Amino acid sequence: MKYSAAIDLGGTNIGIGIVSEEGELVFKTSVPVEDNKNPEALLTQMAEGTKKCIEDCGIEKENIVFVGVGVPGLIEGPKGPVILAANINWHNVDAVSFLEEKIGLPVYLGNDADCAAIGEYHSGSGKQFKSLIMITLGTGIGGGAVANGKLFPGFNGFGGEYGHIPLVHNGVQCACGRKGCFEVYGSANALKRETREAAEQHPESLIWEMCEGDLDNIGGRTAFDAADQGDETGKAVVEQYIDYLADGISGIINMFRPEVIVLGGGVSNQGASLLDPLNEKVEKLCVASDTITAPKVVKATLGNSAGIIGAGLLGF
Repeated sequence: MKYSAAIDLGGTNIGIGIVSEEGELVFKTSVPVEDNKNPEALLTQMAEGTKKCIEDCGIEKENIVFVGVGVPGLIEGPKGPVILAANINWHNVDAVSFLEEKIGLPVYLGNDADCAAIGEYHSGSGKQFKSLIMITLGTGIGGGAVANGKLFPGFNGFGGEYGHIPLVHNGVQCACGRKGCFEVYGSANALKRETREAAEQHPESLIWEMCEGDLDNIGGRTAFDAADQGDETGKAVVEQYIDYLADGISGIINMFRPEVIVLGGGVSNQGASLLDPLNEKVEKLCVASDTITAPKVVKATLGNSAGIIGAGLLGF
């Protein structure tokens, strides 16, 4: 049996694992990002973490044949370079040459959301479907499409940047340099910002109690937890956030009409309190929804493992 080492690079954590050629995740670890503003420092941390993972996994080194890497950004093919990964300050970074020299194995790159889509299609919520779109709600919004068993990366691999669909004209500044992108309204970071702004305007809100009087403690669950306890400010934040998600997702459905939308990232863990109203809103917004059933939005089942599994399948 052959295996790969796999890296799922996020804005705050680096997931690293060992994946079999059949798509089974046999070993997994995670380390926090130490410096996401310095590409060389982050690449060094990725390389060292991968070498340690290979040493600790209990599999003979000669059976690990490549390293697959999921990166949150625009990649010019499986050997790079990484053209732009705004949330980690990468611009035209030759990650492959650096990692191959440090680790001593061939390295293949993929967009992190594409990798998550591959993982969910192969082993998760999408395995009973022929087509899906995976949308991840994290530091930003990523996306990947699988059609008839094949990844649809777009021309030169630059497709699937669903987080940068224009949503609000001249809206909130995005890390990509433009304003009003989907991810500055629908990502986990956006939800935290929206919760903070609402709390600042409503000192009577339960949000203050939940964050112990320090708005820096606000997380992706805070507004949902406040809403569950009847807090009007929390309810308003959640409703507005789901409206933004529904606007973006229905637009993606109208463009591609997949069988299912798979939603990943920490926010998706809200379960029914997120998915039920989201599906109701999406159905109303999809074109011809009165005659054609809209695809369901379902929760990803592999959690943080989806991106690792997908990255681990890149070279296979």
